[in-house]
Amino acid sequence: MENNKVRVKIYGQEYVISGAQSSDHIVKVAEHVDSKMREIEKAVKSGQVAMLAVLSAVNIADEYFRALNSVSDLNKAKDKLGKDVEHYIQMWEEAKRSFLQYKEDVQTVSKKKDTLKNSLDEKEQEVEDLKDMLSEAEDKAKKEIEEEMQKLQERIKEVENNYFDLQMENVQLKSELERLKRE
Repeated sequence: MENNKVRVKIYGQEYVISGAQSSDHIVKVAEHVDSKMREIEKAVKSGQVAMLAVLSAVNIADEYFRALNSVSDLNKAKDKLGKDVEHYIQMWEEAKRSFLQYKEDVQTVSKKKDTLKNSLDEKEQEVEDLKDMLSEAEDKAKKEIEEEMQKLQERIKEVENNYFDLQMENVQLKSELERLKRE
């Protein structure tokens, strides 16, 4: 690594600081130390540079430890967010699996529905065929009954005619018998 050497001024004194960081970074750190010293200078009697430097160092160390705590808190929050992300990813995967299972179930139900609909259509066709057969059978039975009725009516007429003929013959025979009795 290349060391950068930068000339900076802190609390009125020049210093040469070397470091692996960029020149801009070294200048920024020096300006921060200078501003802290000038901030604390207002509360301390002038001429006590050592005390000013120590108090500045304490304030900067306080800022540093606060920053460390903040980084630690941020890391904990990051870890929690990472766990939350893992949890939500797991929930997402479960939701995807549930959705895929739901799709499979819907397809299965749809196939069953189609099968049942086809079966229902076939049964309805069978019912229609049976209705047609029943209607044809009823028509045939009616025709046969009508034909049988017609034959029976003709036989009844024939029997009635025979009966009438027999009555007429009986009347004739009675008349003849009467006549023969008289004679």
